[in-house]
This record gives sequence, structure tokens and C-alpha cells, in this order.
Amino acid sequence: MSRHYRVSILPGVLLTLALCAVPVKSQTSPNSSAFKKLQSLAGNWEGKDAHGMTVKTQFKSVVSDTAMMETLDMPGMDEMMTIYSIDGDGIALVHFCPTNNQPRMRAVPTTSDAKELDFHFQSAGNLPSLATGHEQRLVLQFEDKDHITETWTWQANGKDHPMVFHFARASAH
Repeated sequence: MSRHYRVSILPGVLLTLALCAVPVKSQTSPNSSAFKKLQSLAGNWEGKDAHGMTVKTQFKSVVSDTAMMETLDMPGMDEMMTIYSIDGDGIALVHFCPTNNQPRMRAVPTTSDAKELDFHFQSAGNLPSLATGHEQRLVLQFEDKDHITETWTWQANGKDHPMVFHFARASAH
């Protein structure tokens, strides 16, 4: 190797090493922060509906931690499943309902410390018309690490029917 070649690459190597040593501030986007909050819900939850009936839900990280699956069990109804995932600047969900339709909703968090996610209806699979009963909205409130509130809005014939569930993290036995 010639001396000229060694001298000419030395400044580039030194600059590269210097840049690698500079700490880079990590900026977390609101959607990734909110998704991390969803991931922190992993586990079993128990709560009550507006009539005092026991409601259970379970959150589980799936697909190499790129999605969260929620399985909701309400009295007198078949099990429901909701899949949450990051979608651009927001978080999308697909809700698999016992009524055999699949509403798709989206929330766009505006801060990195979201206290709630407000999901709004975008479209639905297997929904013959918007007059057909379907989930229209979900507001998921993060009260603290062990308490959440879910407000699902069922819409049929243009009328909204909110269902509120207050959940506490189930104790590990």
C-alpha cells in the first residue's frame, strides 16, 4: 500500500469513528410509544360491565411482537378478538365480531405519553351496509399500569350504543 493512499483515507476513517462516538438522541414517535403501552397490557384482565356482570379480556403479543391480540369474553356473548398493529402514524385494529363482520378502526396518538387511544371506524369486512349492527368506535383509556377502561360503541341503524368496561389486571396466581 502506498504512503499516499494511507494518508488520504486516514481523515475519512477518523471522521467515521468520531461520528460513531457521538450519542444520538432517541426520538420515539407517538404511535410507537402508544403501541408499547398496548404491549404492556399483555396478560389477563378482569372487570365489570354497566350491569355489574364479570367481563374478562386477555392481551397477547403476537407475530414477532408486531401485533397485539385481545380476546374479549362478555357474559351472554361469544368470544371476540381484536388485533392491533402500527399503521403509519397511527395504530390500526381489526375487530372480529360474533356478528360475523370485521370492523377496521384507526387511532392517531398525538403525544408520546398517550393516556387514551380513540379508534374510529374506517371500513369493515362482511358488512352489508352501515345500518347493520357493528362496532363503530373504541376508546381505550390507560388509567395506570393495572387499570384500563374500554368504551366500545356499537352502532345499528345510525344509533350509537356505548358499552363501558372497567378492567383491572388479574392477579398472578
